[in-house]
Amino acid sequence: MTRVEANHRRRASGARTRSRTRVRLGGGSRSEVRDRLDKLVAFARGHRRAIILTHDNPDPDSIASGVALAWLLEQMAGVEAVVAYGGIVGRAENRALVKVLRLPVVPLSRVVFGEYDLIAMVDTQPEQGNHSLPAAHFPDVVIDHHPERPETKLAVVSDVGRDTGATSTVVTDYLRASGLDVPPAIATALFYGIKSDTRDLERETTPQDVEAYLWLFPKADTQALSQIERPRLPEDYFRLFHKAVEKARVHGDSVVCDLGKVYYPDLVAEVADRFLSMGDVKWSLAVGEYRGSLYFSVRTRDRRMNAGKMIREVIEQEGGTAGGHGSMAGACLPLKGIAPTARRRMLRRVFRCFLREFDAEGARPRRLV
Repeated sequence: MTRVEANHRRRASGARTRSRTRVRLGGGSRSEVRDRLDKLVAFARGHRRAIILTHDNPDPDSIASGVALAWLLEQMAGVEAVVAYGGIVGRAENRALVKVLRLPVVPLSRVVFGEYDLIAMVDTQPEQGNHSLPAAHFPDVVIDHHPERPETKLAVVSDVGRDTGATSTVVTDYLRASGLDVPPAIATALFYGIKSDTRDLERETTPQDVEAYLWLFPKADTQALSQIERPRLPEDYFRLFHKAVEKARVHGDSVVCDLGKVYYPDLVAEVADRFLSMGDVKWSLAVGEYRGSLYFSVRTRDRRMNAGKMIREVIEQEGGTAGGHGSMAGACLPLKGIAPTARRRMLRRVFRCFLREFDAEGARPRRLV
């Protein structure tokens, strides 16, 4: 066993110990997974071409799930499948994932929906609001690890709300049940999807994630993985983090940061992740403006709270869309038609709501620098 393999197994072993304390809500046996796969394949065989939609500005979990599902449909159902995304692939690691592994994903602007007779969604759902599926269309297939939304029940085939930390785990279960020989690029993408969404098996990890992680690792291209995890970064990246440190405000055990305009929306989540690693911080909130919308990211260490439920309650009452789960969540709030002064008032109101939820409303804010 190599040192890298040993490190991965130690990490996975630790995750197994942590996951025993969680309530197992789903997942199912191998036979149940095979039954789900058979139903998906049987439905897909009645179609010619499939469009698989990720959420907007897709992360590695969404990209990997989409590409793996497309490959599976082509192999088992003979359906030509295309993976498309709204927004941009912005984060350096995400761009490297697509470039290094040569993953076949395309912007949704290149898609003509009339050319496809099967629509699938991965890592998002019809009501989620973080995707660019036109209102005139509805997905036939929905695969997502987030809690089920009511409209998802209308899909012909759905596998949603399982107790997993990543949608990549759900799709990996399908690959394991299929018995197919998975290409290294697909295995590497799924491995990184699980790795990034669970933060190296440290966040929202379940036994299913650990099993998928260990099954994928020997099949993954570790040299490619190294290139993906250590990409070259533009100067703007460091300028933005400099601004984030200057603009952050600490309220007791919470950090709030308004980044202003950002050059891609994923940076908001990166900043929220980074501030959560600081000292005794239990909550971090970052917000940034990109192409006429505000993007919010919330992160927490407080296991008693549900970040996804919280962000929906705060943002949806302002007319935005939100989603997430226990320790991490995101939201988007359109600014069209809102004057600058009204935007500032709205943001102050939203920040007050979040601080109240963080139990930090009365804490005197202080600067980091």
